[in-house]
Amino acid sequence: MAATLQKDAVKLACATCGQVNRVPTDKLSAGPKCGTCGEPLMSGKVAELDPKGLTALSKKDDLPVLVDFWAPWCGPCRMMAPEFAKAAQELKGRARFAKINTEEHPKVSMQNGIRGIPALILYQGGQEVARIAGARPARDIVAFVVENGKLPA
Repeated sequence: MAATLQKDAVKLACATCGQVNRVPTDKLSAGPKCGTCGEPLMSGKVAELDPKGLTALSKKDDLPVLVDFWAPWCGPCRMMAPEFAKAAQELKGRARFAKINTEEHPKVSMQNGIRGIPALILYQGGQEVARIAGARPARDIVAFVVENGKLPA
């Protein structure tokens, strides 16, 4: 089982503006918002990223960030999207979920060594922690994050 974050506050990058916010751990599930642009930081929804947003979340967040590399033409990607959203809701306040369209941002695929989609990469503390490929049900996605990430208590 994964370790638990033992901090009074964590750093969360805003997926919209990239600003790093310091959020008390006891407020993570209370819907914190970015101090700069006001966008929700922990909504329980899947954030759609561009390369700048991916860099901000993957390099600056203290919490686990699971990113789905997908494309609109990919049948398994489209089938997994509702399951990914369910997993995001289940781990609201403990992990963040995002997706990046590899068709719109092909350089991101090359930079991250994506060879097939859907591909899920878990980032934490500025580095890749784990990855899996292929469509997964929500329970497997949640288990992957719990087993490989350091979640707040």
